[in-house]
Amino acid sequence: MSNDYNPPQDPLAILHDDHEVLLVDKPSGLLSVPGKGEHLSDCLITRVQKVFPTALLVHRLDRDTSGVMIFALTPHAQRHLGLQFEKRQTKKTYVARVWGEMAEKTGTVDLPLIVDWPNRPLQMVDHENGKQAVTDWRVIRARDGETRVRLMPRTGRSHQLRVHMLALGHPILGDPFYAEGTARDYPRLMLHSETLQFRHPDGGQGIRITAKAPF
Repeated sequence: MSNDYNPPQDPLAILHDDHEVLLVDKPSGLLSVPGKGEHLSDCLITRVQKVFPTALLVHRLDRDTSGVMIFALTPHAQRHLGLQFEKRQTKKTYVARVWGEMAEKTGTVDLPLIVDWPNRPLQMVDHENGKQAVTDWRVIRARDGETRVRLMPRTGRSHQLRVHMLALGHPILGDPFYAEGTARDYPRLMLHSETLQFRHPDGGQGIRITAKAPF
């Protein structure tokens, strides 16, 4: 991560809040949690805590990814939601624009991932030592040399969607880590967390929150 961190100053986009949970639409370019060093201290959770002082972290999105992110407002909610993420009981869908026109309409990528130590924070496919990573995908439309695709990760590995799309030969447009040449030449990473489905910590009711992709 370079020192030219210049996060957007958009006001908080609140999608849902109640006595236990808060869901916001994270802008691209803003860290979920503070990075190392004073220049990386501005992040979504500190902005959220200025308005909701009891907010607690449950999961994160990459700095360059936008979209739905949930925070707990009580320790009970944090434990409840944390277990749902751990046991893969939450459902997430993402929208991405990727390089090239995908020939198939749907598919699944099942490729284990591990951190690429010399090139941290990059991840790579490693069949010997990698952790299981599975992504289902479905084409929304393919034209003009790119594809709009919906991604449904079954696991939550770091950079999973980015590396899986790259492995298919269709890197996500605007990806500063994995795209090359003209595929990188976009104002932002074209990856957005579109929906999150979870059980409410108070009573277990199923809830689905959506934020429309800004691209």
